[in-house]
Formats: sequence, structure tokens, C-alpha cells
Amino acid sequence: MSSNGPRDADPLAPHRRRLLGLAYRMLGSRSDAEDAVQDAYLRFAGARDVRNPEAFLVTIVTRLCLDRLKSAKAQREVYVGPWLPEPVFDAEGLAADTATELADDLSFALMLALDRLSPLERAAFLLHDVFDMPFAEVAAMIDRTEAACRQLATRARRAVKDARPAPVATAESHARLLNAFSEAVASGDVARLAGLLRADAIAMTDGGGRKSAALNPIIGADKVARLFISLAKKNAGRDIRIEPAMINGTVGTIVYVNGEVDHSFSMAIDRDRIAAIYVVRNPDKLRHVPASAPQ
Repeated sequence: MSSNGPRDADPLAPHRRRLLGLAYRMLGSRSDAEDAVQDAYLRFAGARDVRNPEAFLVTIVTRLCLDRLKSAKAQREVYVGPWLPEPVFDAEGLAADTATELADDLSFALMLALDRLSPLERAAFLLHDVFDMPFAEVAAMIDRTEAACRQLATRARRAVKDARPAPVATAESHARLLNAFSEAVASGDVARLAGLLRADAIAMTDGGGRKSAALNPIIGADKVARLFISLAKKNAGRDIRIEPAMINGTVGTIVYVNGEVDHSFSMAIDRDRIAAIYVVRNPDKLRHVPASAPQ
């Protein structure tokens, strides 16, 4: 094959999904994940005698993400309001390609649980529990002993189990509750809407200081119900279009106002109740959404 063949056009092609999936889970940002993978490619292109390209690339991406998480911590301290992950609309393109329990889970619930871990805990847990790498390889990638990596992953596993607010619901039950939520909001009936929510339901709205949003999480079925009914009344008469979308692998919606994307809306479901609602309004996190709704 000549040097201009399709394989040389994108040497990352066999590994891109795995690398993007790892970087997104590490950073919570699709844009930052793509930057990390691109940086890894540049280092790969300048390296010599790489015997195992995938191991080399995974190591570089992991270390780049660890470096980025250090600066992200400082940025998060001045972030305005609740922080939510950047929503992704092609979760299958970030799959871990493993048979692990969390291989296909990109839910906001998991991403927020990961965000509470230390960077090293996050790396050890993801590499071993999600990407199914032996601890010996994980140790080499994050420059820690194998025993230390086991301890990091154990702590992370316990924290993730405690922090994930809801078991995974079926797509059908998710869609059914989403429709019921929309109808209840339109009805203006607070009790009807609250009845769809878990008693300790939480609503998080991420405006990042760029768009108006609640500065603190709203907790409790009645408060959450009143919030969304109040918002619906405030927006009455505006040119609003709601489009269904798969957000981080679960059923959600994209809301357009006057033909421009306003926010993404997704939920975590606990059996037959809504446990959490996630609204992303920060335009920096919605750059992968079409600028206007399809006609």
C-alpha cells in the first residue's frame, strides 16, 4: 500500500472510538476529548519504534487527561452554577468495546459520579472497570504500582456505586416518562407533575454564566415541579420547538427557541419515577447540536 493509502490518511482510525470514549469519560467534555486525542496523535506521529500503537495511544491520552483535570479543578472552582457534562449525541461512537457492566454507560448519573473521584481514581477505575485493562497495564499507564491501582479502583468503584442515583431504565420506560413529564408540564398541574418525580428528585441546570440558570440544584419533587411549570409559563407564546434526541445514550430532547438551540434536556430514571433532570444551557457545551431545528 502506498503512503497515500486510506490507512495512512488516519492512523488513529482503528483506535479513535476507544480513545475518544476514554477521554470523554475522563474529562466530561467531547470538545476537550477530541483535543486530547489530537494531541496524542501528534505525539504518536513524532514517536519512533512504537511496538504497540494502541497501548502507546491509550497511555498518552490518559496522561494528557490527568494533566487537563488539574487545570479543570481550578476552573471548576469559579464555574457559575452547577457543572454538567457536555452532552453527546453519538454515544455509540464512544463505546468502550468491552463486555464490562459499564461499557455502554455514558449517562449523566455516571459522569457526575466519575467527576467526584480524584483524577487517579478516575483513571484507574475507567481503565480497569470500563476498558477492561489488567492492573499491570494500568500501573504502567498512570505510573503507580499495581497494588496502588487496585486500591484506587476499589475506592472509585465504591464511590461510583454510592453516587449513581438510579438504576438504568429501559428505553421504553424512559420515553414514556419523558412524554408524561411533557404533558404534565403543559397541563400546569403541579401535583400531577410531582407525582412523576421521586420524592428527593433533583434538577440541575448548567448555564455556565452564559445563560440564565438556577445557581444551585433544585431538590424535592414539589420544588422541581414548580420550577418547570413556572418556566413553561414564562416561555408561553415564544417560538419553541422540541426535538427528540438520544443524549448520552438515553432518550432526551433538544429545545430550540426562535430556531436556535436553547438547551438539552435529559433525565435519570429510578424504576417508575424520575430521579434527576439535567438541563444544559451553556452554549459552549452545545456546539455539537445543529444550529437550528430541521424543517
